[in-house]
Amino acid sequence: MMWPFSKTAPAPVEVETKSLGDPTAELLELFGAIPAGTSISNAEALSVPAVSAAVRIISEAAASLDLKLKRKVGDAEEDVAEHPALKLLTGQANGWTSGFELIRDLVAGALTKDTGALCWVTKVNGEPRELIVYRDGIITVDEDDKTGEPKYRIGGQFASPKNIMRVRGPFTKCPLSMARSAIATASAMEAYANGLWTNGARPGGVIETPKNLGDSGVKAMLAGWKAAFGGRANAGKTAILYEGAVYKQMALTSVDGEFTASRTFQILEIARAFRVPPGMLFELTRNTWGNSEQQAKEFVAYCLIPWLRILEAAFNRVLLSDEERADHRFAFDIDDTSQADLMARATAISTLITSRVLNPNEARDWLGMPPRDGGDEFANPAIDTARPANDNTQPPKESADGKQPR
Repeated sequence: MMWPFSKTAPAPVEVETKSLGDPTAELLELFGAIPAGTSISNAEALSVPAVSAAVRIISEAAASLDLKLKRKVGDAEEDVAEHPALKLLTGQANGWTSGFELIRDLVAGALTKDTGALCWVTKVNGEPRELIVYRDGIITVDEDDKTGEPKYRIGGQFASPKNIMRVRGPFTKCPLSMARSAIATASAMEAYANGLWTNGARPGGVIETPKNLGDSGVKAMLAGWKAAFGGRANAGKTAILYEGAVYKQMALTSVDGEFTASRTFQILEIARAFRVPPGMLFELTRNTWGNSEQQAKEFVAYCLIPWLRILEAAFNRVLLSDEERADHRFAFDIDDTSQADLMARATAISTLITSRVLNPNEARDWLGMPPRDGGDEFANPAIDTARPANDNTQPPKESADGKQPR
């Protein structure tokens, strides 16, 4: 049994000193150094509603799909029900984490961490027995400068790639890091709006007086003004000035006038970064009944499926043996994405049965229903009937009394 923190584990053969010459985003955030040109950490970025919504919809959608293990038999594939890795991914990954939570956390980590999501696989005699996503910094990865081959450490000791599952995006930076500037702008707008409303949602202005008040007079007037009219509780009160003072409200700038539109644009920028349709982030300005359905299809095709393929490849590499990978593979059932549209699902099943692609029992299994008698026959219920086919024979002639001869 391989265990990362075992006292009897062999001492590492190679001693490697990590350099801060090329620090990761996690190290930069740990030491309080945010990359140049940005002013927001990963934790602050996730506090932006559009970002957390994008991460959740991708990770939770992936974890909600049925996962199957396929085995190639001839020219077809059949489902494998009993396999230790499948039980971990669809049941309990470990004593405190379900398979759903594990897949969700793997995708969420790949979306928000430059190193990707890292998972330790405990194996006994080559079979996976436990999957654990450790806290940040427990498992580290260092890539070869020329080939990109990763070298893993867990608890300071070298770990075999056969025991580390890694899920990451196509670039050296995760989507959150690549969109950090856009996210920082959205966060700044949120803070500005919060400050504006906290101060009573009143634009700034100036108070003009015909007399010279002096420093002490100005301070006293500002203190009295804030006490009387500052804050949400005092918003909308009638101002009373004395000594000939006049209040002049400052005119809104073009930026203030387009503030709402600017915030909407930042949501669109975040949606682009994560490849999520704006409607799924509840930016419904341009959504209609027609394009909402199309956006849902595009989300599955261009956003969700690529992440599912990355997950499948990670599962195949670490959870299957070299012999099993020759004819076994993990596969997510994306047909579940059509469950919400009952009419589309019913039409598809009916079409597949009438065209004899599926038999009724296969369709019932698709719906999670038990088989029925006679359901294994490939028949078209629209044209196949219990009556014999017409042989074009003439019916017997009737007699004079209107009765047919016997």
